Amino acid sequence: MNINLQDLRQVTVVMVTHHSVHCLANQNRLLAHCPHVIISDNASNDNTPTTAKALWPHAVVLPHSLNLGFGAANNRALAIVSTPFAFLLNPDCTITPEALVALISAANDMPEAALVAPQLLGANGKLELNYRWPKTLWPSTGPGANGPTCVGFVCGAAMLFRIEKFASLGFFDETFFLYYEDDDLCLRLFNAHLPIVLAPGVQAVHGSRGSVKGHSPLKSEFTRGYYHAQSKLSFEKKHGTLQVALQQRRRLLVSTSLALFFRALLFSPKRLARMWGRLRGLMEWAVLHGH
Repeated sequence: MNINLQDLRQVTVVMVTHHSVHCLANQNRLLAHCPHVIISDNASNDNTPTTAKALWPHAVVLPHSLNLGFGAANNRALAIVSTPFAFLLNPDCTITPEALVALISAANDMPEAALVAPQLLGANGKLELNYRWPKTLWPSTGPGANGPTCVGFVCGAAMLFRIEKFASLGFFDETFFLYYEDDDLCLRLFNAHLPIVLAPGVQAVHGSRGSVKGHSPLKSEFTRGYYHAQSKLSFEKKHGTLQVALQQRRRLLVSTSLALFFRALLFSPKRLARMWGRLRGLMEWAVLHGH
């Protein structure tokens, strides 16, 4: 398939980075062909903004002095998008220019769709389950999609937004610093009857948890655990009730304490750091919400 630069002019690629310089070279195959690129950098300490500007002089680089969080950094970029589409892509997720053209073509065939996403593959080439129905409603069952399919959730690693459909809804809720911002956005789209479509014929490779390296891997694992716990409970409170969130917190405190004990026995430093972060996140969430 030939790359149609006219099609790529319809889209702005938005990439949120945080200590992500190790990912940038792998993105050159796509971003060198895309005339509209925004890199929204969350206070990287590894020269990510400078390297991005050197690789793609045409890109707009937003170097934030503080880590704003994933949703907030995306929002800053989305606020200045002037193309009909924005393609949100994690630094550890790669897609070819041909595949992005195919995704845009799929979106143009479905003008009512607010969000269209590719099928994600793991680094091993196996299909990832990056879509489902809203977990607040019912569990997903049955075979995988083999054609364009309306769903209730897609993973935030690679998502094509039709910008006009978000005019009344807004983009990410910045309450979610990291994790569950895609769950929240997709559930709001679903409840607003704005279609979310998976296009399984278009594929992207996802190197899960590969976006952030930095100088302290254990601190990164702690941060992941901390914000995953906080965001999970915030999601339960927002889309359920405070009582349900508190019940979930009690269950997670028990399971996390047990996991922390066994990780200490087995001495798995990264997982130990993640479990400690989760425990701290659970404890501090209750303080923030007056419980």
